[in-house]
Amino acid sequence: MTIIRRTNSWLPSVFNDFLGNEWVENQNKSVPAVNIQQNDNGFIVEVAAPGMTKEDCSVTVDEESNLVICFEKKRESEEKDENRGTYLRREFSYSQFTRKMILPDNIEKDEISAKVENGVLTVTIPTVKEVEAPKAKQIDIQ
Repeated sequence: MTIIRRTNSWLPSVFNDFLGNEWVENQNKSVPAVNIQQNDNGFIVEVAAPGMTKEDCSVTVDEESNLVICFEKKRESEEKDENRGTYLRREFSYSQFTRKMILPDNIEKDEISAKVENGVLTVTIPTVKEVEAPKAKQIDIQ
């Protein structure tokens, strides 16, 4: 069993996803592309979500502090267009995928937010603000 230490240096390994590392788990080989940015306030994860709406998306943090992103495009009914006919084969959109990413320990879980806009799911992950260590102070003895 491999023990993974959660630190701020977790990002570089995400870029090695195609090498099969244990940091980012792919459930499906045809998952959309992911961009990850780090700034002074935390992290921003962008996931390509063409044709998806917020109803098609689920973003959670599981009990092991993994960010879990799921998309499921539900096709409610096959509509028949008299001029075009019925589909014999339909591969035009994603049907379902799940992606997990290990989060570092210094995140504010209660402050994570997500939105879908222009075909991109954006997840904002704020980090805990580091408190400056108190400076030394001389105590007067009375």
